[in-house]
Amino acid sequence: MEATAPSRKEETMKKGWETTVERAMPPRAKVPAEMNIGGVRIAPATVLAPMAGVTDTVFRRFIKNASMFAEPENLAGESSEVSGTPISKSERSGAPASVPDVDVETSNEVSGCGLIMTEFTSADGLSRMRETKRKRYLTYYEDEHPISAQIFGSNPETLADSAKICQDAGFDLVDLNLGCPAKRVVACNGGSGLLRDLPAIRKIFERVRGSITVPFTVKFRMGWNDSHIVCVELAKMAEDCGLNAVALHARTREQGYTGEARWEWIAAVKDAVSIPVIGNGDVRTPEDAAAMVEATNCDAVMIGRAAPANPWIFRQIAQYTASKASSGVGVYDKPTDMDRYRMIRDYFERLMHEVAEHPEVLGPAESDLDKRLKKNHESAQRDAIGRMKQFASWFTHGVPGGGALRREIFEAKRGAQVMEKVEAFFTKRAEVPDEGFVAEHDAELEAAPAAWG
Repeated sequence: MEATAPSRKEETMKKGWETTVERAMPPRAKVPAEMNIGGVRIAPATVLAPMAGVTDTVFRRFIKNASMFAEPENLAGESSEVSGTPISKSERSGAPASVPDVDVETSNEVSGCGLIMTEFTSADGLSRMRETKRKRYLTYYEDEHPISAQIFGSNPETLADSAKICQDAGFDLVDLNLGCPAKRVVACNGGSGLLRDLPAIRKIFERVRGSITVPFTVKFRMGWNDSHIVCVELAKMAEDCGLNAVALHARTREQGYTGEARWEWIAAVKDAVSIPVIGNGDVRTPEDAAAMVEATNCDAVMIGRAAPANPWIFRQIAQYTASKASSGVGVYDKPTDMDRYRMIRDYFERLMHEVAEHPEVLGPAESDLDKRLKKNHESAQRDAIGRMKQFASWFTHGVPGGGALRREIFEAKRGAQVMEKVEAFFTKRAEVPDEGFVAEHDAELEAAPAAWG
């Protein structure tokens, strides 16, 4: 379908998170307890969005565990309308719950995050790369189930081959990215670039659907721009081609991340198809998640940029929904400084554990093997330090005085230095009352990478 909204001049894609819209909050709004995509049960009906450079296996497990709203040994007590899983007494009373270690095995029966997704991966790259490298891209742990692998590209045969690779690797679902607005992806007619060619999308849908037996889904934007909105037609086509669910980020490619997400288009898609519809866009709080469901009748809520800044958001949604159902008032725990400190520490320790898997070569590397090992270790360390800096910035989002810490972190050269800065900051926070601090605007978080879709 073509939208009747007034057209506007094509412009450079914007990335800032500018929306300030206030959403109405009906008294009984809540997030669904579960949904089914094909034969895969998603409970609760909340999804971690795929984000390039973010949702690797460390971060995915990190989110799953930060989202735990009932300890495995506390499965006797009241049931939550979120998942049918009991809520512990401490959470019912509003007392802060402990932050589980990232290595604690969990499942979506006790985690407020029902489905996690990989970083989007090039289908061309997957089909060409060596098996050993491919395994690194497709690494996941058993406690990450259910998990979806997201791929992008424009060639139906290549996408079908890559989807089969993901299925053979044990992923529960395969997702096609039609939402990424990054120029380098769009230039190859991938991501949201394909939204200008629905016949090409149909060929991809049909070829990929015929190549795999696991559930096949698609994430897309409303359209290329306001004068070319195709989300309803695309969703109908997806259903016609046998896809099992659709996810809509309710912005156009031209919008980037500016303005408000137009939830009315999620509602329009939901009205048009019978397969599950996942809503995405402007969900920063549990209240937003509930309001989206109420406004659109969507089957699940997908959260992207809010998760790096608030890894607890899925647990908060579970608590909010359960308390709203039992008392009519939605409440949820908010992270303390110590929660944030433990989260940063645990995340960093996991990253450094991965670096340790690449042995360090002391002294000059003379053999080809030593040169390769040295290169791999140095690359892993650079990547880990970069991620440490990135996530420390996001995890201190909204913390009074966090801007000063972020500046110090970005000047650090090694992982140990990053942790020293973090330790010193939170030690001082414990000693000095909040009155001396002013919360600062976090431009790093709002300048989201274009590849986040």
